[in-house]
Amino acid sequence: MSERPTVTIALVTYNSAALLPDCLAALPAAMDGIEQWRLVVFDNDSRDATLEVVAHDAPDALVIAPGRNAGYAVGINAAIDALPSDAVLALNPDARLAPGSVARLFAALQRPGVGVAVPSTRDADGSLDHTRRREPTISRALGEALLGGTRAGRFPRWGEVELDPASYEREGPVDWAVGAVMLMARACLDDVGPWDDSFFLYSEETDFSLRVRDHGWEVRFVPEAVVTHLGGESGVSPRLWTLLTLNRVRLYRKRHGAWASGAFWAAVALNEGLRLRHGETHREAWRALLHGPTRVDRELAKRIDAQTSAQSASRDSNTPT
Repeated sequence: MSERPTVTIALVTYNSAALLPDCLAALPAAMDGIEQWRLVVFDNDSRDATLEVVAHDAPDALVIAPGRNAGYAVGINAAIDALPSDAVLALNPDARLAPGSVARLFAALQRPGVGVAVPSTRDADGSLDHTRRREPTISRALGEALLGGTRAGRFPRWGEVELDPASYEREGPVDWAVGAVMLMARACLDDVGPWDDSFFLYSEETDFSLRVRDHGWEVRFVPEAVVTHLGGESGVSPRLWTLLTLNRVRLYRKRHGAWASGAFWAAVALNEGLRLRHGETHREAWRALLHGPTRVDRELAKRIDAQTSAQSASRDSNTPT
């Protein structure tokens, strides 16, 4: 660690013009206590005024614009590689960091073995967002299918979302957390390796967090660091929900054998099948699952409408209800 710790902010944008002014305005106060920091904006071929807003509101930012929608993980990896720093903050355009929040996250990284620090998240109305997650398992996918994500989350064996209020009041390890804001130590990044950009959107933060643990590092939840996250529309957009659902299956297949992966797929398919009457969101995911989880690839991501707003494509990792 250098004598004057440095932080790179990795901000990945996609048609984010409406969201950026508030996000950028919050940064100076949020970085209070961090002596040196630099903003890197990776733009996924926005068709609105995103780059104009960056030029006006953050003229010192390093902008990377590949001229295509390369996906979230590609943007994070590009920002990680762009500048030397002691830590990298993955940040969504729809996130509003509270004053001093990054210094609190950085302090957590000084604890032995901590590789990633994540904040306590509030919804736009100020209510607590349950962003702490347990590792995906067959029993948890089945519990969410039969009980619904909210009810299943009350039981560690049966739900992926942690709902115990006490767990959000104490600092400590977590399997993974919603990736709207994640501070990652450079030493951890060097050890674990880059984010898996084959996911394009959704599950990449889960994959990275689980690999962090695989390498002996800890993802640490820091309740004193607070962020407001406006959230996305994956739960109401059929295409985004389908991508989220299929990438859950693909992530599980990456880490487990054929039999277990088949059982996990069946549990996820059961969830979507039981909710077909709820609308096109679950019907499209159901149809995609029937084609087989191996069809999760970039072509599905390309089906997302060009008019989809950045809020629609935010890092909202909703679970089935």
